[in-house]
Amino acid sequence: MLNIALPKGRLGDQVYELLADIGYACPEMAEAGRKLVFVSPENGVQYMLVKPSDVGIYVEHGVADIGILGKDILEETRPDVYELADLHIGKCRMAVAAPKGFVEDKGRTLRVATKFPNIARAYYARLNRDIEIIHLSGSIEIAPIVGLSDVIVDIVESGSTLRENNLVILTEFMPISARLIANKTSFLFKNGQITAVAKAMAERLRKEEGR
Repeated sequence: MLNIALPKGRLGDQVYELLADIGYACPEMAEAGRKLVFVSPENGVQYMLVKPSDVGIYVEHGVADIGILGKDILEETRPDVYELADLHIGKCRMAVAAPKGFVEDKGRTLRVATKFPNIARAYYARLNRDIEIIHLSGSIEIAPIVGLSDVIVDIVESGSTLRENNLVILTEFMPISARLIANKTSFLFKNGQITAVAKAMAERLRKEEGR
């Protein structure tokens, strides 16, 4: 049985469809309701639906053999896992944004609001810039508008939320997409199964991109 951690939400739905198409369907998931664990003995797979930010934890601890999560979460949480493949879905970017007309005062500490403190620290460390991290869980865009921060570091997809709040992108510094990860021990003992899944997913995605 191959145990797979899927992120709840749109990305998880996309990935499940991909896995089902390559032979890892689980009919039980068609009527999910509030259930979180699904087993398909005939296809040798068990799915667990978890919070996106927890996927890496389940895989690192071996509860799941493989999992799918965004590059943003992978970089922010740094689980001790193998990153096997870029699935090229769920694409967006990590960016720095600020109110229109913002001029940075490099003589003082920059206040940065973000859901991704580790990513933000690493980015500004490369610039040798002193910052104060303001760690928020939601509504990041409001922080510079009301004076809580100077800038934000957040995921940008279409940019519509930024525009609606009169914010502009100052720089984009990390492309983000879904990544396939594996538990290190599972990769050793279930290498054949995991490699087969990875190759089949890659082949299917190549065909879709070639349409």
